[in-house]
Amino acid sequence: MRTDLSINGEHFSLEADPRTTLLDALRHHLHLTGTKKGCDHGQCGACTVLVNGRRINSCLTLACMHDGDAITTIEGLGVPGQLSPLQEAFVEFDGYQCGYCTPGQICSATAMLDEVKAGWPSHVTEDVNDMPKLTEAEIAERMSGNLCRCACYPNIVDAIMDVAEGGHK
Repeated sequence: MRTDLSINGEHFSLEADPRTTLLDALRHHLHLTGTKKGCDHGQCGACTVLVNGRRINSCLTLACMHDGDAITTIEGLGVPGQLSPLQEAFVEFDGYQCGYCTPGQICSATAMLDEVKAGWPSHVTEDVNDMPKLTEAEIAERMSGNLCRCACYPNIVDAIMDVAEGGHK
């Protein structure tokens, strides 16, 4: 089945079995290996990418479902020498150890910060009628779909807080 994908601002025409997940299309067909395959069941978040600005687990969706969508992977957020603010903060605050979950963490955090700016409440938002305040509890709740097996959570939270407070631009 032919699927036209816009990934990191580039057009790709993919010819693949309609059962091919977006994750497998990215990694095996298009050789964009920044997105990681962790559990392959949507439980770890290592495969998180942005589709039309919203974060999704790419292992749980089929590539053909995203014909014409704008997909952003970790490769599209920044490149060596021109890192995104979150990528810079993850480096500065040592928000990784083995690094396997890092691409998914950064993609998820990128979308999460946009959700907060848009005023989207979470389960722990104290007043859903007010703009959410980015606290450790808010970040923990909003990033709960992204696991780090190295338990680097305090550094990840510090990196996200730094970017949210304007530390990296």
